[in-house]
Amino acid sequence: MFLDHPTITATNSFTEPDRIERLTRVYGYVVALADVAGNTGFIEKFSQIHDHKGTLIVFWHEAPSDEEKEYFVKAWSSKIGDGSTNVEHEV
Repeated sequence: MFLDHPTITATNSFTEPDRIERLTRVYGYVVALADVAGNTGFIEKFSQIHDHKGTLIVFWHEAPSDEEKEYFVKAWSSKIGDGSTNVEHEV
Protein backbone atom coordinates (compact mmCIF):
# COMPACT_ATOMS: atom_id res chain seq x y z
CA MET A 1 0.00 0.00 0.00
CA PHE A 2 1.32 3.43 -0.97
CA LEU A 3 1.28 5.85 1.97
CA ASP A 4 3.16 8.93 0.75
CA HIS A 5 0.36 10.71 -1.11
CA PRO A 6 0.74 14.32 -2.25
CA THR A 7 -0.52 17.23 -0.17
CA ILE A 8 -3.93 18.54 -1.20
CA THR A 9 -4.61 22.23 -0.52
CA ALA A 10 -6.97 24.97 -1.71
CA THR A 11 -7.34 28.70 -1.38
CA ASN A 12 -10.25 29.45 0.99
CA SER A 13 -10.52 25.79 2.01
CA PHE A 14 -11.68 26.78 5.50
CA THR A 15 -14.70 28.67 4.18
CA GLU A 16 -15.21 26.42 1.14
CA PRO A 17 -14.39 22.85 2.27
CA ASP A 18 -15.88 21.40 -0.93
CA ARG A 19 -12.68 22.51 -2.71
CA ILE A 20 -10.67 19.83 -0.87
CA GLU A 21 -13.29 17.20 -1.65
CA ARG A 22 -13.14 18.14 -5.34
CA LEU A 23 -9.34 17.89 -5.33
CA THR A 24 -9.51 14.48 -3.68
CA ARG A 25 -11.77 13.25 -6.49
CA VAL A 26 -9.46 14.78 -9.11
CA TYR A 27 -6.49 13.07 -7.47
CA GLY A 28 -8.26 9.69 -7.70
CA TYR A 29 -9.11 10.30 -11.36
CA VAL A 30 -5.50 11.22 -12.19
CA VAL A 31 -4.08 8.17 -10.43
CA ALA A 32 -6.56 5.93 -12.23
CA LEU A 33 -5.50 7.37 -15.60
CA ALA A 34 -1.86 6.70 -14.73
CA ASP A 35 -2.68 3.15 -13.63
CA VAL A 36 -4.58 2.39 -16.85
CA ALA A 37 -1.63 3.75 -18.85
CA GLY A 38 0.77 1.51 -16.90
CA ASN A 39 2.62 4.57 -15.59
CA THR A 40 4.30 3.11 -12.51
CA GLY A 41 6.02 5.56 -10.20
CA PHE A 42 3.70 8.39 -11.22
CA ILE A 43 2.50 9.24 -7.70
CA GLU A 44 6.04 9.78 -6.49
CA LYS A 45 6.68 12.42 -9.18
CA PHE A 46 4.45 15.15 -7.73
CA SER A 47 4.26 16.55 -4.22
CA GLN A 48 1.14 18.71 -4.09
CA ILE A 49 -2.02 19.72 -5.88
CA HIS A 50 -3.58 23.06 -5.09
CA ASP A 51 -6.80 24.77 -6.18
CA HIS A 52 -6.16 28.51 -6.46
CA LYS A 53 -9.43 30.22 -7.35
CA GLY A 54 -10.33 27.68 -10.03
CA THR A 55 -6.82 27.02 -11.31
CA LEU A 56 -5.29 23.64 -10.52
CA ILE A 57 -1.61 23.97 -9.68
CA VAL A 58 0.48 20.79 -9.63
CA PHE A 59 3.86 20.84 -7.87
CA TRP A 60 6.34 18.29 -9.17
CA HIS A 61 9.51 16.75 -7.72
CA GLU A 62 10.67 16.10 -11.27
CA ALA A 63 9.54 17.34 -14.67
CA PRO A 64 6.36 15.63 -15.92
CA SER A 65 5.86 14.24 -19.40
CA ASP A 66 3.18 15.72 -21.66
CA GLU A 67 1.08 12.61 -21.02
CA GLU A 68 1.30 13.15 -17.25
CA LYS A 69 0.28 16.79 -17.63
CA GLU A 70 -2.68 15.64 -19.71
CA TYR A 71 -3.93 13.39 -16.87
CA PHE A 72 -4.51 16.54 -14.80
CA VAL A 73 -6.16 18.45 -17.63
CA LYS A 74 -8.58 15.57 -18.24
CA ALA A 75 -9.46 15.27 -14.57
CA TRP A 76 -9.77 19.02 -13.92
CA SER A 77 -11.91 19.62 -17.01
CA SER A 78 -14.26 16.74 -16.16
CA LYS A 79 -17.51 16.99 -14.22
CA ILE A 80 -15.74 15.98 -11.01
CA GLY A 81 -13.20 18.77 -11.44
CA ASP A 82 -13.63 22.46 -12.15
CA GLY A 83 -14.85 21.99 -15.71
CA SER A 84 -11.99 24.10 -17.09
CA THR A 85 -8.54 23.44 -18.51
CA ASN A 86 -6.87 25.91 -16.14
CA VAL A 87 -3.96 23.75 -15.01
CA GLU A 88 -0.45 24.98 -14.19
CA HIS A 89 2.64 22.95 -13.42
CA GLU A 90 5.49 23.94 -11.11
CA VAL A 91 8.74 21.93 -11.00
